[in-house]
Amino acid sequence: MKKLTRKEEELMKILWKLERAFVKEIIEKYPDPKPHYNTISSLVRLLQEKGVVGFKQYGNTYQYFPLISKEEYRRSFMSQIVTDYFDNSYKSAVAFFVKEKGLSDNEIDELVRLIKEQK
Repeated sequence: MKKLTRKEEELMKILWKLERAFVKEIIEKYPDPKPHYNTISSLVRLLQEKGVVGFKQYGNTYQYFPLISKEEYRRSFMSQIVTDYFDNSYKSAVAFFVKEKGLSDNEIDELVRLIKEQK
């Protein structure tokens, strides 16, 4: 799966929440100042080309919906991050976040518990 741009991710987050929406409904969920209709329409078409958004046509208008779940995208995105920035080492990625975010002992214990549950 191709990496989405920040603007594409922002639109997908809205579409994941709405599940199905017309461009006007998507625009309504953006904070002010709202993007222009043509901007969102173009962005949705780019997402269609990337294979992450589908549509159903109603006359001259289109209702859009995600073709991938938020979880599928997260999995792909995180896998790419680990590959690109942590030499494909999940251990290094977890260690980075533990150190960088200054996790509490309770949070670290919870991580260890979650890891052990996966075995």
